[in-house]
Parts: sequence; C-alpha cells; structure tokens
Amino acid sequence: MNTKSNTSFPRLLSIMDELREKCPWDKKQTLESLSYLTIEETYELIDAILENNMDDIKGELGDLLLHIVFYAKIASEKKAFTIDDVINTVCDKLIERHPHIYGNVVVSGEEEVKANWEKIKLKSGKKSVLSGVPKSLPSMVKATRIQEKVKGVGFDWENVSQVIDKVKEELDELQNELNNKSNKIEAEFGDLLFSLINYARFIGVDPESALERTNKKFIGRFNFLEDEVKSNGKDLLNMTLKEMDSIWEDAKKEFP
Repeated sequence: MNTKSNTSFPRLLSIMDELREKCPWDKKQTLESLSYLTIEETYELIDAILENNMDDIKGELGDLLLHIVFYAKIASEKKAFTIDDVINTVCDKLIERHPHIYGNVVVSGEEEVKANWEKIKLKSGKKSVLSGVPKSLPSMVKATRIQEKVKGVGFDWENVSQVIDKVKEELDELQNELNNKSNKIEAEFGDLLFSLINYARFIGVDPESALERTNKKFIGRFNFLEDEVKSNGKDLLNMTLKEMDSIWEDAKKEFP
C-alpha cells in the first residue's frame, strides 16, 4: 500500500470527527436518517457505472465510503462498534468464506466457490438460504438475488433451453388468464417476469442494468423526437402516430 493510501483513510476519519462535532447538519444525523441517502448514493454509483464514467465512479465511491464511516462514527458514539470493528468483521468473513484461499479446500471454478459460500453461511447460523436477501431490495434485483442464492445449493435449471421453455410456458399461462379475464393476471405476469430474470441470469445479462440501459435509450430517443418536433414548429399533441414514427426512426439511428 502506498503512502497516500496510508494517510487518506485517517484523514477521512479525522474530518468525520470534526464534522460530527462542529457541523449542525452532521451532528443531527442518525443511522435512520442516513439510510435513505445511502440508497440514493448507491443508485448514483450505478448510474456512473452504466455510463462508464470513471471520474464519477470515483466520486460516488467516495460518497459511499463517507456513509460507511458516518455509520461507524454514530455507532461508536453509542458504544456499539467502531470502524475498526467493521473492517475486522469483513476481513474475518472473507477469510472464513474463502477456504480455497485461506484453507485446504480445492474448488473447480467460480460456481463451486459460490456454492461453498452459501454452505458456509448456513453453517454459521443462517436459518435459510434466502435469509440474506434484503426485504427492501427493488423487486427485480431481489428476484436475481433469490435465484443466485438457491443456485448456490443446487436448486436450478440444468440448461438454458429449459429456461426458455419456462418463459414460453409462463407467457402462455398469462395469455390464458387474459383470455379468461381472470383475477390471476397480475400473478401470472409476475411469474413471467421471474422466468425472464432467470433467463437473463443464464445468458449472463444483469436484468436491472439491461432495463436501465433501455430506459436511457428510450429517453434519449424520445428527447430527440421532442426536439425535432419543436424545431419543426409542431406540437406532439397534434401529430399522428405515423408522423411521430417517422421521426422515431431517425431517433433510433441517433440512439442505437
């Protein structure tokens, strides 16, 4: 570790101590009041990653690190734990859950590492494989984590063709409920989404990132459409869908 990194973390801790003592806003914060801001900072980091903006990634990582230090500072004031306890806890966890590095366990690859990770967690007191999935996660992220967790103990499809068949099956079931105008439409739509997320996992696509990229692409195209309409002195509300589609084709070239 270089000299700069040896001094930067103590510097952050010192600034945190000073802010907590002297700044009215920082003095007022609690674990609860910070939690919502942490979620916001996490999403800002994800945005920066999707944009592949390394300067923004650096900044957002700093913001998240500040939050971790802030939480630890508040906890230390409560005599609960310190930032050193936080760091040592994660170090101990990493050593325990990587017996193929710090022990004599032999693994064949990434998947076996994940499987061992879940087994170790169960042995260390976790009551369920799924107990580590936060309840507050967005539904799409939660579905992905659920599927990854159960895969770790061998509960998974054998190949991607089975997943495709399941997607088709769920789509047929949804269509059937739509045809019957039943009260199970929402449930079947949820099953279809869950199976699509499973498919994304099998083909190595993060569904949350994929959907967000499509969101950004659509926003770019629609903003292009709005600008073109405005520059032509027209109003979207007075245009036909065919007229808008013509400009939309140009927008697709600008935002492929």
